[in-house]
Amino acid sequence: MEFDTTKEREILRERWQGSALEPWLNLLPEQLAKGFSTLRFGDLPRWIEALQSLPEIEPESRQLNAARVGCEGPVEGIQRAQLRSALRELHPWRKGPFQLFDIHIDTEWRSDWKWDRLYDALEDLTGRRVLDVGCGSGYHCWRMLGAGAGEVVGIDPSPLFNIQFRAIQHYLRQPGITVLPVASEQLPPKLHAFDTTFSMGVLYHRRSPLDHLIELRDTLIPGGQLVIETLVVEGDSNTVFVPPGRYARMGNVWCLPSALALCTWLTKVGFRNCQLVDVSMTSADEQRTTDWMTFHSLANFLDSDDPTRTIEGHPAPTRATIVANAPG
Repeated sequence: MEFDTTKEREILRERWQGSALEPWLNLLPEQLAKGFSTLRFGDLPRWIEALQSLPEIEPESRQLNAARVGCEGPVEGIQRAQLRSALRELHPWRKGPFQLFDIHIDTEWRSDWKWDRLYDALEDLTGRRVLDVGCGSGYHCWRMLGAGAGEVVGIDPSPLFNIQFRAIQHYLRQPGITVLPVASEQLPPKLHAFDTTFSMGVLYHRRSPLDHLIELRDTLIPGGQLVIETLVVEGDSNTVFVPPGRYARMGNVWCLPSALALCTWLTKVGFRNCQLVDVSMTSADEQRTTDWMTFHSLANFLDSDDPTRTIEGHPAPTRATIVANAPG
């Protein structure tokens, strides 16, 4: 079973032709083919089948600004069973929460808490073209659109998260928003197309964090705003922690700077007006196992006798949010 992206390509071609995003159109067909390849992703046919089995229900209202992004309206018993069954096939749900009719998708992350922490530091999103790098199922993309963004593009290489976004979009049916199966390093170089770029929960997964910051810089128009959120450690502008092995049972965590070190890195690659918005230790109320994400979560990754340490003995996950402006 192949996933037909013809309509999406046509919509993006019409939207991007003649804009700063036009160079991306040449890469998009191959990126979509690889990102939704059933030869690469064995579970993809099951996820596509779940997406296609969503019942046709017309919402009475849609919510983009509420903590639970989604829609409301009556749903009959058979349709409700079909809806719930299809959504359950897209387990695990990581970022959210969502509400589709009377079904609450209680995701692993309370992503609305992160949104609340950073919202006041955002430059007005009204009419802006926004990029969300590592967007997952697109929860924050919806919040950006709800805040007035003119166009939101989310990128995440996970095909499951892309299908989850399309399941929500099946009912929200909003123009000007898309999620694509693309990693940041696959973007055309020096696009300089976005007014605001978000990178949340990505930096520590990159072998070369400075290269990631340069990639982010080059997505922005001159003076555009970067919003970056990442794991950090305490320390001065020279403090960087490189886990010798796993960190909170994650094998792909390469380095954790201090918030001050991250500001130094941002300045070094040309950003200005670097401002620390928030530093918060992640709690087991914000990231946890739920009926919609039944695998291990944060509580399983911490020392059972000392929740300020990871199971490996490292400082427990603490996240910083920083905003800065691109040069120009």
